[in-house]
Amino acid sequence: MTAPDSNPSLFSDEPAVPLLPLVEQERPGEPQLYAEVIIPLALPRNYTWSIPAQFRQSIQMGSRVEVVLGKHKRYAGIVKTIHGRKPAAFQPKELLNVLDSDPLVFGHQLALWKWIAEYYMCSEGEVMQAALPSHLKLSSETILSFNEAFGDDFSGMSDEEFLVSEALLLKKELRLSEVQDILDISHVYPIIKKLIDKGVCVVWEALKEKYREKTETYVVLNPTYNNEEQLSQLLNNWSRAPKQMELLLAYLHLVKTVGEVTQPELLKKSNASPAQLKGLADKNILFLQKRSTDRIQSLPKDVTIDFELSDAQLLAADEVLNVFNDKVVCLLKGVTASGKTQIYIKLIEQFIKSGDQVLYMLPEIALTAQIIRRLQKHFGGFITIYHSKFNPNERVEIWNKIKTGETKVILGARSSLFLPFKKLGLVIVDEEHDPSFKQQEPAPRYHARDAAIYYASLFNAKVLLGSATPSIESYYNCQSGKYGLVTLTERFGNVKMPDIELVDVKTVMTKDRSKVILSPRLIEAITDSLQQEKQVILFQNRRGYSPYQICGTCGWIPQCENCDVTLTYHKAKNKLQCHYCGTTYPVILTCAACGSHNFMQKNFGTEKIEESLTEAFPQAKIARMDYDSIKGKHDHDALIKLFEQKKLDILAGTQMVVKGLDFEHVNLVGVIDADGILNFTDFRVNERAFQLMEQVSGRAGRRDQQGKVLIQVNNVKHPVLQFVKDHDYESMYAFEIENRKNFAYPPFTRIIQITFKHKEKVVAEEAANIMSQALLAKYANYLSGPAEPVVSRVRNQYLMELLLKLPKDAPLIHQCKRDILQQQAIIQSNKRYRQVHIIADVDAV
Repeated sequence: MTAPDSNPSLFSDEPAVPLLPLVEQERPGEPQLYAEVIIPLALPRNYTWSIPAQFRQSIQMGSRVEVVLGKHKRYAGIVKTIHGRKPAAFQPKELLNVLDSDPLVFGHQLALWKWIAEYYMCSEGEVMQAALPSHLKLSSETILSFNEAFGDDFSGMSDEEFLVSEALLLKKELRLSEVQDILDISHVYPIIKKLIDKGVCVVWEALKEKYREKTETYVVLNPTYNNEEQLSQLLNNWSRAPKQMELLLAYLHLVKTVGEVTQPELLKKSNASPAQLKGLADKNILFLQKRSTDRIQSLPKDVTIDFELSDAQLLAADEVLNVFNDKVVCLLKGVTASGKTQIYIKLIEQFIKSGDQVLYMLPEIALTAQIIRRLQKHFGGFITIYHSKFNPNERVEIWNKIKTGETKVILGARSSLFLPFKKLGLVIVDEEHDPSFKQQEPAPRYHARDAAIYYASLFNAKVLLGSATPSIESYYNCQSGKYGLVTLTERFGNVKMPDIELVDVKTVMTKDRSKVILSPRLIEAITDSLQQEKQVILFQNRRGYSPYQICGTCGWIPQCENCDVTLTYHKAKNKLQCHYCGTTYPVILTCAACGSHNFMQKNFGTEKIEESLTEAFPQAKIARMDYDSIKGKHDHDALIKLFEQKKLDILAGTQMVVKGLDFEHVNLVGVIDADGILNFTDFRVNERAFQLMEQVSGRAGRRDQQGKVLIQVNNVKHPVLQFVKDHDYESMYAFEIENRKNFAYPPFTRIIQITFKHKEKVVAEEAANIMSQALLAKYANYLSGPAEPVVSRVRNQYLMELLLKLPKDAPLIHQCKRDILQQQAIIQSNKRYRQVHIIADVDAV
């Protein structure tokens, strides 16, 4: 995909989005004010509400307001603009309440939301849904209110109706969750409907605040006893309750050693009970105070840079700053282990000292575990981590610290882009080539790298893209002069790039003629590494034990009932699992077609590799890193620490082991099945294969000696393998850019992929054909399809796809987006196609 320019006025196909004023000027003679409000729904256009007189002074752009849409449904929306223009087509309802005294989001964020919605063909409500932490999106809750006119005669009711009616009589109001508790069932709507029909109650909606401050009980000595004489008199005259005396002495000791004392640590230190502490509180000797406290404990705010850059790094850092004098975006292309992170740290230091905030983006949560420890060492409490593994309350607290400017540096995955920065000065997008920066489901299907460039432009901030294997689009932007380019061609400490060896697995025979997992050459290399007390990383881009099993008699293959894909066997769980919808099935022992029990496992995933390693190297300490083994918030970090501390010898995993990890003692990397990477049906397959293999090879030999990389492959003549073998990015780029130009793919065109989903195949096909026929008149030269994708059914929805490869012509692209949305509305206005889900994915990857 071709990233937008950092300067909005230079965007190739998108207009600049001005920052929104706080309040637009009222027109003479029209004192009534109106608010355009974004609510978390996929509405094609934002709705407008009128502002009651009592809220005119308190309402602000970016604050939350309570509104009703439809008859009863309440939402907490964000005020986008305030103006004096009454909508011509409808009579606006009044908004109900202003929920914030200060704006929750800033004008820059609203401008970003608008740009994302327009560029990626979604609604601002969908962007809001993705941007705000869940606990800032107040949810509407159903309330049952007792009808006093009904009285208290509940005769003739069922047992369930009687229980709810009696509770309503006593409490007057019940929440839906309380009704579920009373009846001890979850499906209560039929009973509630009967009570409404009988006039027992009415139903209304209320907004529920979900965020709760965390409080801690602190123990404080009565100020009377701060006087030493008074305290001595108290202790000397103590006659009873020896346990309370011990507790008081423990408190006095803790105050001197740790300062402020919390109730839990005091009770633990004194081995006392809460009742004994309450006794001291009742005597007014100790006071118990509840205080608000942070859920995420931060380090002291301090900047400590304890390293010096090498000459090559110093030169690169200076060149980056020089580029920033002329251009907003700079690409730092540094070979693996060249020390790009140290350059980032030096730049962050400069921006912090100038009072700016810094956003440091990584493609996946998995990468944040190791890098956060390095950054905290240098920036202490100035830095905070943010990603989806944090619970909703923690995310709200981080949000607020960013909004006030208290936090200076944020390290996060793509969702960190939506944080409310006050003074953003620098955005670092590390591993900028990684496809994980592109959101797939649900909308907005934005690319965080490209959106970050736009967001930075609103602050006049700088953007540094970093990668050893840049995306074709970013490198093309450098070659065309749109971005600046700085290169680091040597590894830190002048360590040589790893030696890459291709292992032709066609020459290796297995007893059952199955695919080779560990070739004799790889086993030999692992043995050598273990004897040298070095570590090994093995990469396989499939998880599970076996991607599919096949009946050896008739060839039948078990498939998911909901998706057109084979089931993966997970030996640890002894289950078959669909990796598209997540459905699990019991292991199939009897063929559904011929009744045979002769099943064979085909291909292999990380689980089977782990088993093979255990058999081949019984003395070695082996671990697996993939989606199945890394579940909790801290699991990945714990595994990385074990590997860093040399408590593991061999680490086998999926792409998690490829990206950006830095291990001192790894001298061997094995790519188990390169054919699986090289044989995807995707125009980016060569680029992605090169990036994956070059990145994983970069984990080897990062400190004291040259590393070794073994790539097991059938097709040793594949052109990409020679580029990887020579670590030759430029030749790969030249090879790919020529193919992209010949076949009209990005960066020479912009891609819009339109997907049609429906539970009936024929309906999805018809909708796709209607769209295709409508677009043919204007876009025949750029349109491909409709066609079925490789996986044509997912979650019981049949899929059809259209592909538009549009020239980089701004008016044409704008018009095409409008035409697609118009045709979508026309198609879905037909009752037959109302349930067809039509998804437009701009810059699809």
